[in-house]
Amino acid sequence: MFEITRLTVEHLAAGCVTDCSTPRIGFSLSSDRRGAQLADAELTVGDWSAHVTSGQNAAYVGPALLPFTTYSVRLNATDDAGETATATTTFETGRMETPWKGRWISDPSYHFTEPKVSPVPMVFRKEITTNKPIARARLYATAMGIYEAELNGQKLGEQYFAPGFTSYKSYLQYQTYDVTALLTGADTLTFTVAGGWAVGSFVFTRKNRVTADRQALLAELRIEYTDGTTETIGTDATWQVSENGPVRMADLYDGETYDATKEISDWHNAAPETLKVTPAITADYGAPVKAHEVRKPVAVMTAPDGETIYDFGQNLAGVVRIKFNGKAGQVVTVRHAEILNPDGSLNTTFLRTAKATATYTCRDGEQTYSPRFSYMGFRYAGVKGVDAKDLEIEAVALYSDVEHSGSFRCSDEMLNKLQSNITWGAKSNFVDIPTDCPQRDERMGWTGDIAVFSPTALYNFELSRFLEKWLRDVKAEQLPTGGIPNTVPVQGYGFPATMPEMAVDWWGDACVLVPWALYEATGSLDVLRMMYPTMQKYVKACCFWAGFGIGKHRYIWHTPSVLHFGDWVAPDVPKMSQWQARSKYTATASLCNTSGTLAKIARILGKTEDAAKYKELSRKVADAYCSVLTDGNGKTKEEFQTAYVLPLYLNMFPENVKAKAAENLVKLVEKNDYKIGTGFPGTPYILFALADNGHADTAYKMLLNTQCPSWLYEVRVGATTVWERWDGLDENGECPIGDDGTDMMISYNHYASGAVGAFLYRRVLGVEPTEAGYRKFKFAPVVGGGITEAEGTVGTPYGVIKAAWKIADGEMTMTVAVPVGTECTVVLPSGEEKVLGSGEYTVTAKA
Repeated sequence: MFEITRLTVEHLAAGCVTDCSTPRIGFSLSSDRRGAQLADAELTVGDWSAHVTSGQNAAYVGPALLPFTTYSVRLNATDDAGETATATTTFETGRMETPWKGRWISDPSYHFTEPKVSPVPMVFRKEITTNKPIARARLYATAMGIYEAELNGQKLGEQYFAPGFTSYKSYLQYQTYDVTALLTGADTLTFTVAGGWAVGSFVFTRKNRVTADRQALLAELRIEYTDGTTETIGTDATWQVSENGPVRMADLYDGETYDATKEISDWHNAAPETLKVTPAITADYGAPVKAHEVRKPVAVMTAPDGETIYDFGQNLAGVVRIKFNGKAGQVVTVRHAEILNPDGSLNTTFLRTAKATATYTCRDGEQTYSPRFSYMGFRYAGVKGVDAKDLEIEAVALYSDVEHSGSFRCSDEMLNKLQSNITWGAKSNFVDIPTDCPQRDERMGWTGDIAVFSPTALYNFELSRFLEKWLRDVKAEQLPTGGIPNTVPVQGYGFPATMPEMAVDWWGDACVLVPWALYEATGSLDVLRMMYPTMQKYVKACCFWAGFGIGKHRYIWHTPSVLHFGDWVAPDVPKMSQWQARSKYTATASLCNTSGTLAKIARILGKTEDAAKYKELSRKVADAYCSVLTDGNGKTKEEFQTAYVLPLYLNMFPENVKAKAAENLVKLVEKNDYKIGTGFPGTPYILFALADNGHADTAYKMLLNTQCPSWLYEVRVGATTVWERWDGLDENGECPIGDDGTDMMISYNHYASGAVGAFLYRRVLGVEPTEAGYRKFKFAPVVGGGITEAEGTVGTPYGVIKAAWKIADGEMTMTVAVPVGTECTVVLPSGEEKVLGSGEYTVTAKA
């Protein structure tokens, strides 16, 4: 049977509201006939139609789309055997640059000057009367701050933290709510606006009022009546405002305080507000934060001070939801932490200044409460103010609404737990932007973390909207000199403080590596076209900072180490200064990598002269690395794992010395008892550097090592996510980190080292693309470590790849499901290759 399994507009299967004039439409197909191919696909949008040749996103290029309009989409597909399939969906246009009738409003009497905290939330309201039958009604809203809208006391939408976190000086999203069925004729529209990222305290210096001095609201209710008339009700001076609502405090780090006894009595008129910034205001184009998994406690304990401690069995980002019978004025306090102290109390030391506390003042009777304007990173919650026997509590995971499209499982249960830890670490840090951690006073868009983790992330999740949104901000935040800030959006943070214009290796590389990973996973040329000028400026900046030497030293990036992160958190040296001191190795390899990747991108985009230029630059940097930083015979002048991993993985060594360099890396690994010794730049690639250079056995010994530092050490001692530091806890469950220059920097939910997940998919399972978007892919497991079977799925634009292999009785059985429109090369243990078209196959060979 020939079917259309997915039809999307702007990567959404349903609910798309867009201001894009050329929205992208994609689809995937399935067939129970082997070798089935798409013969023709006719795409119809309204009165426009076109024929497309594949399910890769095709842009609508018909007549200009009208604002405030719903469009039907129809796809008629025919395969090469004449079978047909049809699918339909709809999308809606938003404002499409229609001028706002509403105006920005705020409370002119509210002057917020206290440092390092967030403002008291504002509440806005408007009474609305309608007298005619309504055909359609939409509410369009955005804010400086984060907001929630209610109509007649009912929350609108499922999103947390609207309008989302963007580079506010450049972009601001608005949300669209269908309220047609909710309007009664006499209605009250209410908005609560907290400080969020724009006005509230942010970054570990707790800077506030970065984008605005106080919260502001912009909204319009657009009503179409059945008689053909239209009415627009926008924010203006007739709206009322108060700072005396039930949400008494809302801060991304400190939590939320809610008083259920509060009734607002001091309403007064709002007034027009002039913003400090003038962003482009556009319909949602990211992946909004929503509630996902709900977890019940797996254990309940009592701390020495009487606090009731609930263990939810999983470290996550989110909020608690409590339900109980209370009395007016009763105060319930919920604190959050990732780990416990040895005495059983919550460890809040590593939260630094973040209070991560929810405080609730009760009304009489049964009630339910869950914070809406903050989130915490936690496994444990401590509760005071209500007896445990009277309380129902659960943890609600909050993260961006991304599809979990991939899976991995094998015969080693510890690796399966590692895979779970990797995916939970990603979900916990995909909170509107890719963050570093969800618990302490940080939660910032660190570029280095997502730069190295994006290939793994894209195996596990469909991230097109999530990453494209963030990359818009990377592009917008690029400095005139070409450098990329270390956190995006910057929002009050700068590093290095003495020279913010400087490019920083592997962190700034995100502007190249993330688009490239997204292209490999999806085949999207759009992201390469969008980011190409940014990449060029960045590589030019890197060349500038590397170019102060003479001869080959012009390609050795050796600016002062304090201006780099270097081999960040490498466990073989204890001090931050020692990690940074390795920067000439990491930075030079970075320049080779970014320029080489840019050469490939230029070639794909048809920029042949650029491609040749960047390829030659990459070659010269590789030659300089080997000439200046090694003895020319495969031995680095300073020996540490990352110094070998990067040039091996990036193919920087000449062929005649590559094998010797790999042997030298193996010696270091063996000397270290197969434990990990790499920091952020080397960790994603070390197993590839070993396995792809004839040392798969060493790679598996490192992967399966359970001694600290290693991935499975964390699993062995009970981790449920990936840690920031390999030595986050010792065998006794205590943190051994001392004064290493990082201000006790330790997070137990930090996905960067989870970049090993790409090895699980590409080598253990054996699936990787050989053509962008998996139009062609390889199924070639690298067997080792005593693993006898593996299975997994990989989501692609063409459909889901399913792959599995098993060894039994000296035979290896490999099964693969190849999506329609793709081609798979199966590599047998003997090296023999079989090229397969779409369909399901089983191949058996000697193991």
